[in-house]
Amino acid sequence: MNSGWLLPQPEGWQDHVALALAEDLGPGDVSAPSIPAETRVDWYIEAQQAGVVCGVGIAAAVLARVGDVVEIDCTDGEVVRHRSLLLHGHGDARHLLARERTALNYLMHLSGVASLASRFVEAVAGTGCRILDTRKTSPGLRLMEKYAVRCGGGTNHRTGLFDMAMLKDNHLQAAGSIYEAVRAVREHLSPGMKIEVECADLNQVDEAVAAGADIVMLDNMGLADMKTAVSRHKGKTLFEASGGITLETVRSVAETGVDFVSVGALTHSAPALSVHMEFGVWSA
Repeated sequence: MNSGWLLPQPEGWQDHVALALAEDLGPGDVSAPSIPAETRVDWYIEAQQAGVVCGVGIAAAVLARVGDVVEIDCTDGEVVRHRSLLLHGHGDARHLLARERTALNYLMHLSGVASLASRFVEAVAGTGCRILDTRKTSPGLRLMEKYAVRCGGGTNHRTGLFDMAMLKDNHLQAAGSIYEAVRAVREHLSPGMKIEVECADLNQVDEAVAAGADIVMLDNMGLADMKTAVSRHKGKTLFEASGGITLETVRSVAETGVDFVSVGALTHSAPALSVHMEFGVWSA
């Protein structure tokens, strides 16, 4: 049976779903008495536009109830078209309506993230460059949003402050120099944990490489400087480009030879993918 998930599942999604349902239901659905108790209906959820679907397994879990039927018709990461069938089933009308919006909210938001990630990945196809997400995520939704990026073909960057050291401009300002910041943080890192240094110009790139940075972030640099940085230090470190990169500019950035392009918009600005739920039997 299709679970809808592109394994592994993001940790903690069940707890988030419980909070979302409690937020919406409160003490109960006051619209429910408009429908006779025990009314059972056929239902379906379909995409209203093309994209990459994500959140199918979550939606199924939200809508499921003992004795009801929930059938999953696609898998997270799958490309869907307008009017593609995502889920369908048969169950209690009051239960379904009390949970419809929560299920659709997850589907629409996570599918939007996956769809935008897919467009960026497609834009750099053939360059060898990978698209990264960032920590610019919705509070409490980070692991699910990063899961959605993966469903769209993107690559997950660090999860949080605990699994990779990233020394940005304020770290460097407070530390006094790139070298001192790298030296100090390396003394406290677990074996194998990487250090990334944000650089605004080529002088900083040279210093970061000399200090032993595992990854150098080229922040808001022009294409010419990016190419120079990569050619000057190829093989000594990995390069990540960042800062206001769009679908229109990402391929040019990737063609400078950087290893990664990070895009905060994947999670903080992805437009929702429109989906809806209807009572009745789906017909293509």
